[in-house]
Amino acid sequence: MPVTPLPAEFFDRHVTQVAVELLGKILVRRSREGVTAGRIVETEAYLAQADTAAHSAVGINRKNATMFGAPGHAYVYTIHARQCFNVVTQPRSAVLVRALEPLQGLDLMAARRGTQVLRDLCRGPARLAEALDIGRECDGWALTSGRRLWMEPGAETDAPQRECLVSTRIGVTSAHKLLLRFHTPDSLFVSGTKTLNTKGSYAFSQWQRRTKKGDFT
Repeated sequence: MPVTPLPAEFFDRHVTQVAVELLGKILVRRSREGVTAGRIVETEAYLAQADTAAHSAVGINRKNATMFGAPGHAYVYTIHARQCFNVVTQPRSAVLVRALEPLQGLDLMAARRGTQVLRDLCRGPARLAEALDIGRECDGWALTSGRRLWMEPGAETDAPQRECLVSTRIGVTSAHKLLLRFHTPDSLFVSGTKTLNTKGSYAFSQWQRRTKKGDFT
């Protein structure tokens, strides 16, 4: 089948808009071992300004230089000896892809992860990167190239943006109360606690109304 990666224009927008619209898109990784892919069900936005949790907040350095570059490139960083995969949007901002619903290459994902539990293959950013073999060598990779690592549109029925839920971030100690985590309702593959994903989350329409008041940007 032909590869149809998302174009650069998709990523060259405000980070929250990209974070929401990445839900339902397909992340594909092709390596020598084979192809692995999954549907994005959870993202987290990191802002270019007034966001102390964003890696770009400290200024440009060797590790975060990709965040200051062109939209549509992969930003991969290491934390606790594990990798996390992000997508650069407008300079200094990025979307952390937190979870996938596994679709292709499940046996390969399971071998890499050391588990046969489908729910645990790509639930959380470090697990996701391990399952798809996304390492620091992918940092700076053009996701629009349609080679090695890219994103595809997915079906229209896989685009639940208007139905998504919004919550505070997970796993950060700075700016953790910002409502910038977006996830697909009722997905078994979303990380986080059941309480956070239900009672602790806002409906997207409610978040939109509050955002227009300037509460969360």
